[in-house]
Amino acid sequence: MYWTEFATVALVHLLAVASPGPDFAVVVRESVARGSHAGRWTAFGVGAGILLHVAYSLLGIGLLVSQSVVLFNLFKWLAAGYLLYLGVRALRARPAPIELGMPSGPAGQSAWRSFSVGFVTNGLNPKATLFFLSLFTVVIDPQTPLPIQAAYGAYLAMATAAWFCLVAWLFSRARVRAGFARMGHWFDRVTGAVLVALGVRLALSELA
Repeated sequence: MYWTEFATVALVHLLAVASPGPDFAVVVRESVARGSHAGRWTAFGVGAGILLHVAYSLLGIGLLVSQSVVLFNLFKWLAAGYLLYLGVRALRARPAPIELGMPSGPAGQSAWRSFSVGFVTNGLNPKATLFFLSLFTVVIDPQTPLPIQAAYGAYLAMATAAWFCLVAWLFSRARVRAGFARMGHWFDRVTGAVLVALGVRLALSELA
């Protein structure tokens, strides 16, 4: 009965998640700089951020945020500030090549750091708030039983994590990382510029 609705949700999500944005940028950077382990944990963090959006959409908090300029701007400035922080750090990278295969710290600490980067990047994005609000009010029938809607949300989180795990795998391949490593600190500076641009774009965005 709900297969048509689910297919629509899956298609809309696919189009959204495949579009380059902050999530894509941080997953690529973690994968290239720290390897597949860090890239996967960043992807898991992004997926966990999706669960956050799903949870408040189901609770109706997303509607409150979308209607409140103050709350929207709060999320917007927090997210923009975080992206600018990551971008400025990358722009200040020293002229040293990435050491392929060398972890940046203890395995547990590295995994938690990467997970946090993915979670915060996705969780604070107010554009994601508006996307999931639209998804759960326009695409998904409000009369759809809550357990079914929750199941859609679980799928969205897992599909997002799976997609970015694939991205992490692709960008952590030895040849790919070696190609980026030859550019040394310029790779960090380019990704830093991208993150700064995304942060500025987000900061200048307005509530529709």
